[in-house]
Amino acid sequence: MSNATPPGWYPDAAAPGTDRWWDGTAWTAHTRPAAAPQAFRPPEPVAAAPQAFGPPEPVAAAPQDLRLPGPAVTASGNGGTAAGRGATRTVALAVAGLIVVGAAVTGAVLLGRDDDGKRPEAGPSGSVTPTTTVTDTPSPTGSPAEDDPKVLVDQLNGITLPIPDGWEKPDRTVEPVLTMRTVNSYECPGSSSDFCYHGTVTSRIASATDITSAEELAEHDIAAADGAYEKNLVGDRIHGGITSHKVLDSASVSVAGRAGYQVRWRVETGKGPGGYVQSLVFPSTIGTESLIIVRYAFDAGPDGPPLSLMDTITKAIRPIGDSATSGGAGSSIAP
Repeated sequence: MSNATPPGWYPDAAAPGTDRWWDGTAWTAHTRPAAAPQAFRPPEPVAAAPQAFGPPEPVAAAPQDLRLPGPAVTASGNGGTAAGRGATRTVALAVAGLIVVGAAVTGAVLLGRDDDGKRPEAGPSGSVTPTTTVTDTPSPTGSPAEDDPKVLVDQLNGITLPIPDGWEKPDRTVEPVLTMRTVNSYECPGSSSDFCYHGTVTSRIASATDITSAEELAEHDIAAADGAYEKNLVGDRIHGGITSHKVLDSASVSVAGRAGYQVRWRVETGKGPGGYVQSLVFPSTIGTESLIIVRYAFDAGPDGPPLSLMDTITKAIRPIGDSATSGGAGSSIAP
């Protein structure tokens, strides 16, 4: 028929806000939200779906008659022909069916609402973002912790130095470099207002020089190292000043797997027993392999550390993370 309503989605009068599929001849059981896009093909008609109400308005045509085919129903009360009475019963059944379907649809709509009468909000999507738990990153295998009292960790240069028994790594020092020293201090022999230590070792990067040779830098730095017995940072001669020095060693040495160089002096002072100073220079194990300077200052005499401890510390210097510490993390080195 030329004015038949084409198949498609049309508003469902029994369920406001819902569209129902018209297959061209009858209503189907398929529905969708009125705002949903028409992104898929219409499903096949379901023969068992009840025809709850008439078809939608035909395109460019008058509304179709909802009455079922058959003889017209007369308005003669309980009378009329047998055919008329049968048609009346048929219409009554159809109306009853409409009432049942309407009640079912209304119940479904009510069940879909919250207790306060509102439609439930759409829940979150099925994609769940996992919760990130922040944990402390463990140190690499064999890498000592910063608070290990037995290890001096030079993060900048990527090395560790073992701290001998009876030594400490102070929280604060006059010079802003990594330092370990003997625990007990004493009144400096050349200045009663200053405190001295029997043994001190510092680690620093060689930043204020253009020298790239470990040997040349060690020969140059020893003069700065003996400053431990010449003058302090404010110019006081805390040991009465250096009166003479003697070279005890000047040789290549392997440090943390790198080729380095060391220079060692014995210094005599105007006051006190004097001491031993050493400059040890070697390339860093990380980054651009800048030169590292480790300076040693040991008092001479019975109260000072044994000179052999310098060699013991040098041999135990390791790259951070090296498990073969040989006296590094967690080991004790006797003075």
